[in-house]
Amino acid sequence: MGRKFGFSFSAKRAVGISAAKGRIARASGIPTTRSGLRNKVGRSAGCAIPLAFASLALIGLAAAAVTASA
Repeated sequence: MGRKFGFSFSAKRAVGISAAKGRIARASGIPTTRSGLRNKVGRSAGCAIPLAFASLALIGLAAAAVTASA
């Protein structure tokens, strides 16, 4: 991003809002930034995809077993 020259001030950091948000995020495990939330949702969806395929396969096998016995 490069180095900033001159006066750089953040009211949120001066008041302590940034630190409070960071503490809440670490304690709860829920990120407060947009990119952090996207990463967490992406990881969760990545875990759910194999589970969805496995459940669909089991449903298909169960349907095949029912039609074969009928």
